[in-house]
Amino acid sequence: MRIIQALIFTSLLLLATLCPASDNQYGQESRAAIVIASFGTTQPQALAAILNIQAQVKAAFPDTPVALAFTSNIVRNIWQERAADPDFGAAHPEIPREVLHVQGILATMGLLQEQGYNALIVQPTHMAHAEQFIDLCAYVDGLASIKTVKAKYRPFHALAVGRPLTGTHGVEHDYNEDIRILAQALAPDAQLAAESGAALVYMAHGNGHYSTGVFSQFQEVMRRLYPQVTTYVGGVEGFPDFASLSRELERDNVKKVLLKPLMIVAGDHALNDMASDQEYSWKSRLSKKGLTVIPVLEGVGSNDKVAAIFVDHIRDAARDHAVTLR
Repeated sequence: MRIIQALIFTSLLLLATLCPASDNQYGQESRAAIVIASFGTTQPQALAAILNIQAQVKAAFPDTPVALAFTSNIVRNIWQERAADPDFGAAHPEIPREVLHVQGILATMGLLQEQGYNALIVQPTHMAHAEQFIDLCAYVDGLASIKTVKAKYRPFHALAVGRPLTGTHGVEHDYNEDIRILAQALAPDAQLAAESGAALVYMAHGNGHYSTGVFSQFQEVMRRLYPQVTTYVGGVEGFPDFASLSRELERDNVKKVLLKPLMIVAGDHALNDMASDQEYSWKSRLSKKGLTVIPVLEGVGSNDKVAAIFVDHIRDAARDHAVTLR
């Protein structure tokens, strides 16, 4: 038994020698790039929020390439169809080429690798650690797990995923602080609601697989920071849902609400599920209950201070993984 244990220990030492953690030990030059990974949107007017984030990242790291990826297959397919339609291009000259020909996360990272970039920071534009963020991490982890006989031939020497807006688990970065910083960035929303004499109601996307309790915590932080207005949060999916939100509004005798998406973009959910005149929309359902509803079609990504949070999360991810951004 001792002989077998010794052989196993020796084998592990040999593997550790053959597969070092960093290609820098082989003298490989590190070339860094950033990928902004967004779910995407099919609404041309909603793109401004995503492009605002990208613009701030480019301004913060002017000598580092910043690529854009959409993680939704459906959204990408729609843009690719539009790219092949000359009438759409003529009607929307403001749409950047990189949106018309946007790629998924794997294709985007693969193209950067082909161009010689071997240290990537992938920054999602997600609100919370939920399904989309988990799937994105799975893709990145899969690429990071690739091992080669000679470590210098690994496709990437460093890969890192930045935190979503409301943070993630772990001890390196306190998610409570992330929530507080986000709430501070949304001060203009609280001010507008107060000036309108209305409660502030956010529609989040939510997650149907498990409770996104972070939104309940965000709601409490908003109420503490801005006691002059009461903030409520509900989700299209999961908890807290519209029924829970509606009960709270009725309990608190709320008569007027400022309704905004707690989403990066004011896309399909904001236009249809939140603010449309269809009977299923939040606006219609709240109005039917006798509330005065003021919809505001603006995603949080249009807020420069929110966009700056993503810049900070990129810096954190780069520092945590020894990646130099310029």
